[in-house]
Amino acid sequence: MTETTTRSPGPGELVGRLEQHRTELTGYCYRMLGSPFEAEDAVQETLLRAWRGAGRFEGRATLRSWLYRIATNVCLDMLNARRRRARPMDLGPASRGDSALPPALHDSAWIEPIPDDRAVPSGDPGDVAVARESIRLAFVAALQQLPPRQRAVLILREVLRFTADEVAELLDSTTASVNSALQRARATIAASGVDAAEPFDALDAAQQQLLARYVDAFERYDLDMLTSLLHEDATQSMPPYELWLRGLADIRTWYLGTGIGCRGSRLVGTVANGAPAFGQWRPSGPGGTFEPWALQVIDIQAGRITGMTAFLDVARVFPLFGLPSRLGA
Repeated sequence: MTETTTRSPGPGELVGRLEQHRTELTGYCYRMLGSPFEAEDAVQETLLRAWRGAGRFEGRATLRSWLYRIATNVCLDMLNARRRRARPMDLGPASRGDSALPPALHDSAWIEPIPDDRAVPSGDPGDVAVARESIRLAFVAALQQLPPRQRAVLILREVLRFTADEVAELLDSTTASVNSALQRARATIAASGVDAAEPFDALDAAQQQLLARYVDAFERYDLDMLTSLLHEDATQSMPPYELWLRGLADIRTWYLGTGIGCRGSRLVGTVANGAPAFGQWRPSGPGGTFEPWALQVIDIQAGRITGMTAFLDVARVFPLFGLPSRLGA
């Protein structure tokens, strides 16, 4: 992805070259901001600034480096004095399965899901694997615990493979300062205990069999089969509610109580944040139609499901993933 030319592009040529970087810039801004919608806004502002400043691009750095310098400044401005986004499990202890839903929090409180194709550019398989792993929900949530400049340093160095000298230039800093920030950021991420979910491979037969059994159990509302697929310490969370559950007993109790409205749901597969995901529709619409209820993002480890995150803001999330607003009876 690194460009070797140092020639300053003309205005016509610049448009196409800017667009070539949109996906990777979106992935970078998403890791920084934790929201695909804010990331899209940040990328639009980055490209606009680049277009307006084309006359000042002197070719001393690659176009890619110049864009990341602009994008970093845009993200740092957006993060100024803003509350960090999180997952429900970052805000408090697990709840009981018979708990009532608390009041919903604003969407700005949560890490939001992103389709892989919006954030992961095609290219070398190794680079693609790193890009997908670094948009996993748990990792993005851990990133939000870092001060914004440390966050930028970690992503630029560990994910995007910029050198310390390059990052220092991007941030108007020194190499020593960048190395120090990276060391502190690594320590914070290590202390956060990020879940080690398996890389998702759409061609992995074992994973596909597990997911097929999950869909079958969920749609038939067979809770014996469903819980047999879960790790004993599996978690379930439901943004925009800070309530979350841990363990088979509480998850089962939830689905037989407060969550009973999920009985009879239909699931349609997709991919989100480098993980398998499903659009969920509940049979609560007029004339027996199925209305959108959640985007479920699934974590897998050692052949068991370890996490289920149900994003309930379907009015924003379903269009992002190209999921229909209604299914037939």
